[in-house]
Amino acid sequence: MDSLYSDDQIEAGRRLFAAPCTFIAGAASIESLPPFELPEIAFAGRSNVGKSSLVNALTGRSTLARVSSKPGHTRQLNFFDLGSRLMLVDLPGYGFAQVSKSLKQSWQDLAAAYLRGRPTLKRICLLIDARHGVKDSDRETMKNLDKAAVVYQLVLTKADLLKSGTAVAQALQAATAEAAKHAAAHPQVIATSSEAGAGIPELRAELAALV
Repeated sequence: MDSLYSDDQIEAGRRLFAAPCTFIAGAASIESLPPFELPEIAFAGRSNVGKSSLVNALTGRSTLARVSSKPGHTRQLNFFDLGSRLMLVDLPGYGFAQVSKSLKQSWQDLAAAYLRGRPTLKRICLLIDARHGVKDSDRETMKNLDKAAVVYQLVLTKADLLKSGTAVAQALQAATAEAAKHAAAHPQVIATSSEAGAGIPELRAELAALV
């Protein structure tokens, strides 16, 4: 698939994400959120969709964001400073039922308050497992983001696990059609693989343009 991004855009993305990236804070409450300083990009999605793996792939650091095979591992908002130019925010996963209702509600309330109250938030990358497509829990999140007028972009993960390039194209087409139904959704959907590196340069380029 031909890239929609120029060589200069790809290089700008590479340079940005090659900068030092450090963990700044883990916020489990609104009161513990770090102050507004840098533009922020948040990563959201269902539990076990591969958020931490994608953050690691973008930054080229295998252990920056902790990856777990156990869904629901991320229980706070994790902030990473990328070269003092951009803050990456790993949000708790949603759609995982094996926690108490009160705990799950507290995560949802924290994420919702963050999304409503961060003037520095430039975009949310809403991750979708390419093998399964957009689920009802994703649609609910998209509706909530529409109401909050927060711009978000669908990013397919685990595209390497699809059987063919045709399957990837079909997954992209389906996700693009879903995005077109939502006012706050960015029209461009990017398919990625944290393992194979597919789509990572393009996503870097897209995000670098927001800084």
